[in-house]
Amino acid sequence: MQRFTTILLFACVSLAGCVTQPVPMYRLDNGNVEMPAQAADGAAILLGPIELADYLRQDALLQRQPDGSLAANGQQARWAGDLQGDINQLLLRQLASRLKTQSLELSPGSNGFSPDVQIELEITRLDSGPQHPAVLEAHWRLLDKQGKRQGSRLVRLQEDHRGSATDQVRAQSVLLHRLSEMLASAVEPIVVAKTQAKRNIVKAPSKPASPPTIPAVEPIRTEMEVFRF
Repeated sequence: MQRFTTILLFACVSLAGCVTQPVPMYRLDNGNVEMPAQAADGAAILLGPIELADYLRQDALLQRQPDGSLAANGQQARWAGDLQGDINQLLLRQLASRLKTQSLELSPGSNGFSPDVQIELEITRLDSGPQHPAVLEAHWRLLDKQGKRQGSRLVRLQEDHRGSATDQVRAQSVLLHRLSEMLASAVEPIVVAKTQAKRNIVKAPSKPASPPTIPAVEPIRTEMEVFRF
């Protein structure tokens, strides 16, 4: 009996030692955005394709090490869900708020959606580390309705943080907000021009046609006189 009790106690201790700590999971912060009201004359914008660097296509929250290499977080921290989807939704909502339009869709867009502007975006870097600031590197291209390039730019943004994984994710979110602000500033002149063109298409009400003018009849005068007796 004594031997059985000892074995059972050992088993309980072993099971207690196997309890694992919950894995911390993080999501990007979309920010406090105000969605604009639906407007019939709002410019149509197609966002994407948005391409991410290969190392960002995984669940692990990678950390930039002192030597510049990347490694998984010591707590095995992960992204909650798909990082690609989080970035897509963050940029979509930020652009809708900044450009005051509801006519935004993610590439390839729905059937019948005809964009005035398309934003192609490539994010080649988005990371940070306990001793490294958050860094975002990206390249965007703007295309008009005919697919003609209207502009492009390479950007590198940086944001400091306090070192914790939570604050690193906050800093990365801030960088994406700043990217959306720059995109909105680049797109806005095209949007304004397109919106103005749509409004000019609306014809002013035509005036009713005036009836034809009939010239007044004047009496015909001759030199002949009529005498009556």
